[in-house]
Amino acid sequence: MTNCLIIFTRNPELGKGKRRLAATLGDEKALEIYKFLLEHTRSITKNIYGVKQVWYSERVYENDDWDSLAYEKYEQKGEDLGQRMKHAFEQAFKKHESVIIIGSDMYDLSALEIDEAFKKLNDHDAVIGPAEDGGYYLLGFNGKVPAGVFENKEWGTSSVLAETLKDLKSLNYATLDERNDVDTEEDIKDHPDFQLLLN
Repeated sequence: MTNCLIIFTRNPELGKGKRRLAATLGDEKALEIYKFLLEHTRSITKNIYGVKQVWYSERVYENDDWDSLAYEKYEQKGEDLGQRMKHAFEQAFKKHESVIIIGSDMYDLSALEIDEAFKKLNDHDAVIGPAEDGGYYLLGFNGKVPAGVFENKEWGTSSVLAETLKDLKSLNYATLDERNDVDTEEDIKDHPDFQLLLN
């Protein structure tokens, strides 16, 4: 069985992405924090068993901190997040059997948990990691994506997890522990690892 980990990332540019962080901390701090999160994502994924793909929001950066020898690089395609994820899964399933997607704003995630998610796909159709804000931080499938998973969602809202679970109800799926992704200052203000960036 071949595993493929898709990592969705935004091109780290001033004034783009992490808008809710920037609203209270400013664009420069928001960019610093996002770069910190990208470094964490690289550190937990670099030794994951299987193929690793980085999907950039706008264009592929060939010579950046994502090692081209360790990560395949692609550009996201689609009008909204759902279409972009669907396209990435379709491409990955052309070559791989078990495919998992994560974002790049999860500080509360470890390599062990990603490996555990792939193990769950050995005997489950799907695996999902619920986020505290009503979305999900990880989603994976074995073989194919069921219809509807990436359609008719209000992306970025607290309804995404509940709506997605409805799409999975006919499958044998596994649920991971709930985790917190980093969207606002509130998410990190009391976290010791972020204090240097916040001050």
